[in-house]
Amino acid sequence: MKKKLILTIGVLSILVIVGVWSFRKLGGNAPIEIQLIANKPENLAGLTYRGTPANEELGEIFNKMESQKGVHPGSHLHTIYEVEPAGKLDTMIVFVGINQILPIDDLEFRSFENDSYLLAKIHSNKWVMPSPETVKEKLKNYAKENNLKLSGVYIDKIISKNEIQVIAPIK
Repeated sequence: MKKKLILTIGVLSILVIVGVWSFRKLGGNAPIEIQLIANKPENLAGLTYRGTPANEELGEIFNKMESQKGVHPGSHLHTIYEVEPAGKLDTMIVFVGINQILPIDDLEFRSFENDSYLLAKIHSNKWVMPSPETVKEKLKNYAKENNLKLSGVYIDKIISKNEIQVIAPIK
């Protein structure tokens, strides 16, 4: 009985060590870098989706914008969640677009009048990336500490599978 207990503790210890090592290797606990940018946020051209997260139309919009991204070198996919769903059957409103200086036919065009914004950079694997609420909270705290007032809009800029930037325009 004593040998089984020692063996169990040893196996659990090894699993915990491997788990912590894997979490750190994937970028868990990586700091969220926040900086103030004294420029207007980039203009965006894209589409707005209204519906449930499980609807195929949402995937089609992302695919269409991915193809637009391929046609416009140097652009990145951006999302603005205007209404975030609490569950799979809740309605959401999300704008999916790419950064563009000028409008593109058949796409909505959004420009921002803000003169500056906060930029949060997140570098980690998607499995250990901080939640959107965690990033928003960090941005709000940074703004409060620096006497800045955020507009309440958060733009997710997808750089790569392991890098996301969140743009928070300042009023």
